[in-house]
Amino acid sequence: MPANTTVSAGPSAAKKSGRKKGRRARLIVIVLVLALVAGVGYGAYWSVATVRASYPQTTGTIELPGLTGDVEVKRDDYGIPQVYADTDADLFRAQGYVQAQDRFYEMDVRRHMTAGRLSEMFGSSQVETDSFLRTLGWRKVAQEEYDKVLSADTKKNLQAYADGVNAYLKGKDGKDISVEYAALDLTNDYKPTEWTPVDSVAWLKAMAWDLRGNMQDEIDRSLMTSRLSAKQIADLYPEYPYAKHETIVGEGAVSSATGEFDPDAEPADTTVDADTVAGATEGLDTQLGALSDTLDEIPALLGPNGNGIGSNSWVVSGAHTTTGKPLLANDPHLAPMLPSLWYQMGLHCRTVSAKCQYDTAGYTFSGMPGVIIGHNQDVAWGLTNLGADVTDLFLEKVSADGYLYDGRTVPFTTRVETIKVAGGKSRKITVRETNNGPLVSDRSSELEKVGQKAPVTGAAPDRASGYAVSLKWTALQPGHSMDAVFELDRADDFASFRDAAAHFEVPSQNLVYADTKGNIGYQAPGWIPVRKSGDGTLPSPGWSSKYGWEKDPLPFSELPYEYNPERGYIVTANQAVVDEKYPELLTKDWGYGTRSQRINDLIASKIKGGEKISTEDMQKMQMDNTSEIAALLVPKLLSINIADKDVREAQKLLEGWDYTQDSDSAAAAYFNGVWRNILMLAFGNKLPKELRVEGDCINVTHADSTAPVDEQNKLVRECGQRDADSAQPDGGDRWNVVVEKILDDEDNAWWKVPAQGREKAIDNRDQLFARAMDDARWELTAKLGKDISTWSWGRLHQLTLKNQTLGTSGPGLLQRALNRGPWNLGGGEAAVDATGWNAAGGYDVIWVPSMRMVVNVGDWDKSRWINLTGASGHAFSAHYTDQTDKWVDGELLDWSFGADAVGESTVDTLTLKPAAATG
Repeated sequence: MPANTTVSAGPSAAKKSGRKKGRRARLIVIVLVLALVAGVGYGAYWSVATVRASYPQTTGTIELPGLTGDVEVKRDDYGIPQVYADTDADLFRAQGYVQAQDRFYEMDVRRHMTAGRLSEMFGSSQVETDSFLRTLGWRKVAQEEYDKVLSADTKKNLQAYADGVNAYLKGKDGKDISVEYAALDLTNDYKPTEWTPVDSVAWLKAMAWDLRGNMQDEIDRSLMTSRLSAKQIADLYPEYPYAKHETIVGEGAVSSATGEFDPDAEPADTTVDADTVAGATEGLDTQLGALSDTLDEIPALLGPNGNGIGSNSWVVSGAHTTTGKPLLANDPHLAPMLPSLWYQMGLHCRTVSAKCQYDTAGYTFSGMPGVIIGHNQDVAWGLTNLGADVTDLFLEKVSADGYLYDGRTVPFTTRVETIKVAGGKSRKITVRETNNGPLVSDRSSELEKVGQKAPVTGAAPDRASGYAVSLKWTALQPGHSMDAVFELDRADDFASFRDAAAHFEVPSQNLVYADTKGNIGYQAPGWIPVRKSGDGTLPSPGWSSKYGWEKDPLPFSELPYEYNPERGYIVTANQAVVDEKYPELLTKDWGYGTRSQRINDLIASKIKGGEKISTEDMQKMQMDNTSEIAALLVPKLLSINIADKDVREAQKLLEGWDYTQDSDSAAAAYFNGVWRNILMLAFGNKLPKELRVEGDCINVTHADSTAPVDEQNKLVRECGQRDADSAQPDGGDRWNVVVEKILDDEDNAWWKVPAQGREKAIDNRDQLFARAMDDARWELTAKLGKDISTWSWGRLHQLTLKNQTLGTSGPGLLQRALNRGPWNLGGGEAAVDATGWNAAGGYDVIWVPSMRMVVNVGDWDKSRWINLTGASGHAFSAHYTDQTDKWVDGELLDWSFGADAVGESTVDTLTLKPAAATG
């Protein structure tokens, strides 16, 4: 929820004075909730017992209707469950029951988000968010998938899971399910309803939304045209550094003989046609700014969408490991939240057979059956975001009668959506769609401005009051991704793994693989569109059939893969999958490969030194916090003569620094402060207000030619408008490449800054670097104190874990009761230990390695794992955040998989039994 865009649970701040008494009454009621949450005695009802009423039963026996046999749920001392059953249906019914025990409130919020029904829980503050989500139609597409596309076996598993969830809910009041419901019950009449299979399927749409690729870059490039030239925009979006940063797939090409990707084929000397539609959109003004604001309000459960954000996964073959078998590591980078996005679990058939097909363990999503990342008895797999460009914005010429397409007006496809509002009247909206997709500008005043301002070619239709903007996105087509989850869980070799990957259509993910026979592999899956024209970097004209997408996406057979590459390892960390010789367009906006190259270098240095890589080595690599940009800039910073003794004192911190970003490092704190100020001086203050952080105000020349003559070219005060977690420059590794390209050009125009108030103009690089060191010295003095011996990176770079609803917008005391932290962290933006922060917004941690695992393939019980928080979503449970301290320290827990190892680690056993026959 942009790094945490969150669901507002409280009443709107914009209340009329005549309603103050009612607002006061509600606040008094919330204070009573604090007594509930904190366990303070307000009579028998407001007691510790009430807080604990929702804690799950983890021992003894419970009857579960629908079971055909006993199911055992064995939990270790971290509350992580391992489930044992004799049929698929019993296994997934139990999974639903157990996840509901620990996480139902989280599941309930997620399904309301994906369905555009947050207003039913939290009131009128969520109507705009619900309207946008209803316009996208996630739930509608999920229903179509369930009705028309998914396999019969998948639907049986989904239904069994839903039955298990509903068995847990039956007969329970909200306060018996989670303490948050007790709070909600005092402000509205919301009651949880039954779970459905489509609730599970819809979560994949939220996952796809947050991993959708370059939509934010497409918006930002368009917004930049109001202030920057095409060349300047190109400076800020440099080409991927292929010569410096290795791609994922190092060998192979699409075979000219078969038309399929062949890891042994030689690439042809061709490049992708990068024809753009800049002529149709060059100079785009603030029209897309409102869309960006709207996106900031959409609950982004997986984290902010920007450069540097991603995940790490790599696999090393047994030829280079101490175990003689592959080792596989994975740590997805997502928004920090409480509870964690992930839920650790094992799903075991006592005997794997046709009626019970699963023996798998790993990381699951609460609310969805199966295991998403992990291993079974034969293979292991990990995921990172591929970053394929699967969304495009289209300008549409609309009228009351429809939209223009190839010279004729085509009627809209419309539907009416009713949004129920807790404590208020229902609202109705009309969703309009063109052949490209829903009109998202109908839900966004800023997108409406895009249509009013966007320059187009002379062949474009008359603008009149403006163009509308539609969204084309692969996830708005029904697909098989839910089938793929179960197929991955059952895969037993690379062929069946690739068959499963072929169904993993959205979101497009990098899949890494290893098996007990010693093989390693990689597959790029997903629906990736084939564009008729353009490269997806800017909005396209929707009124012409020359643009848009071909009917079918890229064939799976043409997508890159590797199997046992000669180098003996595969690294995926959101870098380019293939080089520029690959004949198809996957995206123009790869991550820039800083993390991936560091991992490649660490592995290669071990192999070249004749060393074998151990499980401990993989774990240490995950915690590597070296700053590539520091290694580039520090020598330049130290060469500058600083006269001010206090600034010189800070500059000395960089002398002898090894560029690591440990939590206790004063040098890391100062350098990151300098880096932030370099970016703001050189780039941030030159960007349009729609990209700059909210509250960042600068003087700019009034450029409105329609203003009175005496007002033109005068300085005016202009303030940024963007959320702090998504503002630019964010400091991701795109900015590393931007700065590196101009670093030796001391008089480059980007280094020049006009005078601002009392600040003198800056004419060259060294003057800008000196100003940045000065500004950083006093910024950190204000935050950490004047004595630099007390400075540390962790004091600036803090993680606070927040409950995603009441913990972010409830009363302060309630937030303190539900939230945890802060923790002082090491790591940083574009480091392997990717504790992300946005340089435009500040130093707080906004995305993290949401879990870490190192899989010891074949010797499964020697694998290790950790979660960001704990198994439980219940505040004050022993397992609410019991893994967090170890996560902060880079520790991993033992991961039991085999029956004997699970038995040894079990501290609680719950037996779920078939319901007794009646009558």
